[in-house]
Amino acid sequence: MKNQKLAYTLAGFVILFWGTSATAFKIALQHLNFIQLLFWSSLFSSIILLLVLIVQGKLQQVIQTNRTQLKWSIILGFLNPFLYYFILFKAYDLLPAQVAQPLNFVWPIILVLLSIPILGQKLKVRNIIALIVSFIGVIFISSQGQIAIFAKSNPLGVFLALISSTIWALFWLYNVRDNERDEVVKLFLNFCFATIFTLSVGLFTKDFWVVSFNGVLASAYIGTFEMGITFVLWLKALNYADNTARLSNVIYLVPFVALIFINLVLGETVFWTTLAGLILIICGIVYQQIRPKGIS
Repeated sequence: MKNQKLAYTLAGFVILFWGTSATAFKIALQHLNFIQLLFWSSLFSSIILLLVLIVQGKLQQVIQTNRTQLKWSIILGFLNPFLYYFILFKAYDLLPAQVAQPLNFVWPIILVLLSIPILGQKLKVRNIIALIVSFIGVIFISSQGQIAIFAKSNPLGVFLALISSTIWALFWLYNVRDNERDEVVKLFLNFCFATIFTLSVGLFTKDFWVVSFNGVLASAYIGTFEMGITFVLWLKALNYADNTARLSNVIYLVPFVALIFINLVLGETVFWTTLAGLILIICGIVYQQIRPKGIS
């Protein structure tokens, strides 16, 4: 049953929760290293998603997963959440939240570009224009408020933030091929394998088990509201929406909401270059979705 009002209500919670993610990442990284953060947040997300599956009566679907589907879960779980967050958390460790968060938001542009070699789609004029506009936005954000571009930039952090966007885009392209299973079931298994992968890495790092209560608490928040239940809410919102395309556009509010929390909670002064760059990136994303007549 369609219910546009309920769809927007659920989407509002999604925007709020995802809007707090960048702030939560920075707070958690004050108490944990990025490997510890990935392990604990993935573990909490797996637990939350397991509870969701039990409530929805879908646990049997997990048990019935065949070898081919399990293989897909291992591959996709390695890409996201493991590799994606492994790189993203390191980027947040190196950059101010207001820089890492918008840079990570360029994935829709990268998604279209990667679909050219992977899905055989054609490169169009609007894709090139969108890429140029978004790239200028990346430069603005990376400058961190300085007219002299890259005067305060951390090149490695910027590179990692952009790479995380590429991995996210790759994940969604390959996730489309695994279209026979329930999305929550797939997400649960992905996080389970990501937890195992992270544990395997963590066991070879120093002080992996040395954690603080505040660090675990922050990880629980991230695992619940950034990785786990918020995705389920977003799927519900899309199911209730009369117009999924119109609803999907509200997700562009996330980085702007994130900047509010970054400023109020973390105390970061939001640079004018961050806002300018973010607006350019959003414009690039929206423009490449426009299909005007006569343009190829």
